[in-house]
Order: sequence, then C-alpha cells, then structure tokens
Amino acid sequence: MTAGPDRVGVTLGVDLGTSGVKAVALDAQGQVLADVTETYPLLTPRPGWTEQRPEDWLTGTRAALSTIAARLRDLGATPLALGLSGQMHGLVPLDAQGQVLRPALLWNDQRTGAQVQAIEARLPRADLVARTGNRAVTGFQLPKILWMRDEEPELYARLRHALIPKDYLGYVLTGVLAAEPSDASGVGALNLARNTWDTDILGELGVDPALFPPIVRSVDVTGTLSAEWAARTGLPAGLPIVAGGGDNAAAGIALGLTSARPDVGSLSLGTSGVVFSPLREPTPDPEGRVHLFAHADGGYHLLGVTLSAAGSLEWLHGKLAHDVPLPTLLDEALNVPPGADGVTFLPYLSGERSPLMNPQARAAFTGLSLAHGRGHLVRAVLEGSVAALADAYAVMAPIAPLGSLLSTGGGARSEMWLGLASGALGLPVHPTTARPGAAHGAAILAMPAAGLHPDLGAAIDATRPDALAAVPPIDMHAALSAYARTRDALYPQGGQTA
Repeated sequence: MTAGPDRVGVTLGVDLGTSGVKAVALDAQGQVLADVTETYPLLTPRPGWTEQRPEDWLTGTRAALSTIAARLRDLGATPLALGLSGQMHGLVPLDAQGQVLRPALLWNDQRTGAQVQAIEARLPRADLVARTGNRAVTGFQLPKILWMRDEEPELYARLRHALIPKDYLGYVLTGVLAAEPSDASGVGALNLARNTWDTDILGELGVDPALFPPIVRSVDVTGTLSAEWAARTGLPAGLPIVAGGGDNAAAGIALGLTSARPDVGSLSLGTSGVVFSPLREPTPDPEGRVHLFAHADGGYHLLGVTLSAAGSLEWLHGKLAHDVPLPTLLDEALNVPPGADGVTFLPYLSGERSPLMNPQARAAFTGLSLAHGRGHLVRAVLEGSVAALADAYAVMAPIAPLGSLLSTGGGARSEMWLGLASGALGLPVHPTTARPGAAHGAAILAMPAAGLHPDLGAAIDATRPDALAAVPPIDMHAALSAYARTRDALYPQGGQTA
C-alpha cells in the first residue's frame, strides 16, 4: 500500500488503555495529523477486582478509527499501516471459536494472591526470575489463568486462547493470533533469553503452552485489516497491522528510549508512577523487586512501578477538595516547606509493586498534628509518590544506572512534582517539546512496515522529541528519611504477600 503522489503517507497507532482507547495518525517526522480518544467503563464487581468488557474496547476502537479515517480523508492523507499498543498483563480468555468467555481481568486486578503463592510453592523464585525476568505477581496474566482454573472450572474447560488486550484487538482486526515480546514478557511465562514461552514453567503448573499465541517481532506485520473492519471504519481493507508493543515499551519508543542509549530513561507520573531504564542484556534484579521486560526495539528494559502516583493525588483531590481546582492545591503544597512539616504519606492505595511487591500494602499518613492543613497533605502526597519511585530506582541503579530522565504523564505538567522527583532520584529530569504516549509509539513501530523509514532505528531518530532544560531539583532529604522510617515500621519485611 502506497500513498499517491499528492497525498501524505501516515501510520496509525492505537493504544488500548484502561480508561479509554487513543488513536493517532503520524507523518514520517512524528507530527500528529489527527488524534482521538474514546472512553469506556471500568468494572469493579468486588473489592480488589478490576475487569473490562472486550466488546467495549471494540466499540471504542471502531469509533476512534472512524474519526481518524474521516480526518485523514479531509487532509488528503493515506494510512499505510497501523500499530498496536495497550495495557499490559490482562487476560482475555477465548474459546475454540475465538469468542470471549468472560470479562477481561486487568493489570491492576488483585484477586490472584493464592495463585501467586501456588506458583512460588512449585517454582523457586530465583529460577522464575532468572527465566522470565520477574517473580510471580498478582497483576500478571499467568496467575489469572490459574485463578480461572481454580474458580471458574467450567469456563476454563472451554479456554483455548489466552490473549493480552492489545493482541485480542489485533486478532479481531486481522483474524490472526500473535503476540510480541514486550507485552508477552508481562505474562509471567516468557523465557527472555530464548524469547519463547517457557514450557518447563508451564508444564510444572499444568498449563497448556498452546493457549498462548506465536511470538513475532514488535515491528512485524501480523495480518491485514479485514473487509468488515474496513467497511465499519472507513480505513482501507488490507491495511497492514503491526504487532506493536505493551504500553510502557511503546511510550518508551515514542520518547526515543532505546537499548542502544541505556543512559537515558523516563519518568512517568501517570495514574501509576514508572521509572523506565533501557537495557542491552536481560539482567534482572535477583529478588524480582523490579520488573524486567523485553523492549519493543529488540532489547530489554527495567521497570520500577508504584501503583498510585497521580492516582494518589486524584484520590486526595476527589475525597478532600473536589470543588477546589487542582492548581490551587499544588500552589498550597508549594508554600509548605520540604518534608511537609513532618507529615509523611505512603502511596499504597492499590497495594504496591516495586520494590515491596505487596498487593496487601495500604496507604498511610503519619505525623499529623493540629498545626497541619490541606497543603501539608498535598505536599506529603507529592513527596510520598516520588519517594516510592526512589525506592524502586535504588534497586534498578546497580543494574542499569541512568544519566538522565525524560518526563511523561499528566504529572509532568507540574514543575514542582518533577523537581521533587529529581531530588528524590538524584537524576536530572527533562521535560520534552512534546508529550507523546503509547499510541504514538505504536504508530512509530508501524513506520518500517509502511515504508516511511528503512528500519525502526531510523524511525525513532526521525521522531524523537527534543529534551528541554532539566527542572531545578527540590530537596527531598527530610522527606526520604521520614518515608523510609515509616515504610520500615509498617512493612519491615517487604516482599509479596497473599
């Protein structure tokens, strides 16, 4: 498929997120010609359970792609390929006919504590980390499959395919089952050294390897857009669909982060907080306190994750001051001295990943007195979120030391928050001229297949956003000390518990 002589060739990127689907169209230089977001509901049928209906994803995706197609027609632009990204770790269970058996279990679902314990009872943690880069984690897909076997045996008996959300979308668009390493490494059963499903692990757990789709490269074309989807969206039938990457890997591609430049990482202050560090070789933390995943560029990356970064601020805003503009709360926090006058916040509202790996951890304010006010609480939340990321980076730094960080996520709009992060992590934090996300990375991963660039490296070089001057770091010494004391008092052992 090629663009006509007077038409601009573009690639599309689709990111199947937790709150909605985002679609973008990029030209060869990474300029956005069109973008749209469609939302869909999050289901929480029980405490600790998070699910979504895959049909809601498809409805949102059809609407988003229809809007993109119409805008491209108006602009005289031709879509040449479409890349995929999406939330990691989820389970979309399909029967033999490819029909969804139940709502998808999501990345932040915490129901699988018993299954995680069962995995670690059968497989030594050190062996699991050495093979897959990760210990057993409640949010990963593999424990979800075991939960379905234990709790929904009649549905499990009909299970024939276990897909990650974006790979399910790819299957619906093309009729082809496929997975790629950056998302597959978040299942909990991919052997990173061999880049294949680990049949020894699956055999020990009694899970059929045939449940999982074949592994292809992130830049590979898995199939082409079906006639049905072409008719319903206005996109051309036969449009190449590219495997793409998990949301963190795709966002890294959009920022230009590659294993060829392992000294530059990223800091994301979204609902969760993430420190992303590229790696040339698959080198895990032996205790599995941070994640090791395949990168979409063919290399690897370490990921330190705190589950409630901007999520903590959104919680505080909604519960304490929903009628107060968020910038007002941030201004109040700015007027509070470092260390929040002794108030400390542990941001474990949804349990915690790195480095505690404890789904039962819970948030806490400590040090409160009658002298403290709303600004102290807000400042403590900001400081606590970046202190949690500093905990994760302390594990990552001996394996993959960074020289600088590029900022992304909604929290990147706050210079104060970035300054606190810089002070906590001891690294310069640079905003960028653009704030591309996972959908942009998916579109970049599709550029070689579209013929816009000869390879992924050239596509990344052509689209990498410029880094701006680093934000001034803000002193976090007192806050980090208080955070460590509180964390150790409440969670002295760390480690994952059921």
